[in-house]
Amino acid sequence: MPLTDQHRFGMQLAQMSRGWRAELDRRLAGLGLSQARWLVLLHLARFEEAPTQRELAQSVGVEGPTLARLLDSLEGQGLVQRQSVMEDRRAKKIVLCAPALPLIEQIETIATQLRSELFVGIDEADMKVCMRVHGHILANLEKS
Repeated sequence: MPLTDQHRFGMQLAQMSRGWRAELDRRLAGLGLSQARWLVLLHLARFEEAPTQRELAQSVGVEGPTLARLLDSLEGQGLVQRQSVMEDRRAKKIVLCAPALPLIEQIETIATQLRSELFVGIDEADMKVCMRVHGHILANLEKS
């Protein structure tokens, strides 16, 4: 069975995602954080207001119990803190602690450097087309 361009596109996209994440993980290894932990910190840093644990789990794309274990570890390192929500005693807001901020800055610096290396030679117009295609695929996924 011959591979269609759509099939190749899907395979390339998956390979690129895995490779990109693996390379970033390799470069961040010196910070002493697992891929799961630095990913949680990055997502948490991008929220304007402290998210609930459920909101953070959705953003990261993990199940609640998985995030709970990661937060236990990050809390033990003094990087995050759980805070009670007045309106719902079962919910917890997740906030970054001061020691996490320079760490996140290092993560962002390393990630920015990697992006600049990966996008060398890619025309801005090509990038816009690619983003439009990815956006369309994402919209189709949301319909499913």
